Amino acid sequence: MAVSVLTENKEKFEEFKKVIEEYKGKEGPLMPILQKAQEIFGCLSLDVQNYIAEELNIPITDVYGVATFYAQFTLKPKGKYKIGVCLGTACYVKGSQKVLDKLQEILNIKVGDTTDDGKFTLEATRCLGACGLAPVMMINDHVYGRLKPEDVEGIIAKYRDE
Repeated sequence: MAVSVLTENKEKFEEFKKVIEEYKGKEGPLMPILQKAQEIFGCLSLDVQNYIAEELNIPITDVYGVATFYAQFTLKPKGKYKIGVCLGTACYVKGSQKVLDKLQEILNIKVGDTTDDGKFTLEATRCLGACGLAPVMMINDHVYGRLKPEDVEGIIAKYRDE
């Protein structure tokens, strides 16, 4: 059984309870509460959503609907390193799908997943604004361009050792 995000860190939970109390009586509290919850816990897991629904006395479907509608929210924790591989037109025609396939193989995860050790999250993205460097991937804020699938293992190795 998975550990509840709410109970794994008492300080974070206490901080979040204060956020709920701050917004509880205000009009339209759901969005700022969700934003703060993600900031505190790193994601909007089901236990966090349930807690919000109970505290605001609203249906869980309302909370889930907002959490899944907006791209800024995630339901699963992200890794320490967020890898985004551009699948925009320029990158795609230059082979970014092969780079993405190689990453999935090396990390043993699918797009949208996080490695078991919590280090890497793999995402397919649209244009990263570096078309001249196609194909491109970003790891957190660092851009890697003109990639070939054989480049990926060496790049990932640097982050595994950190």
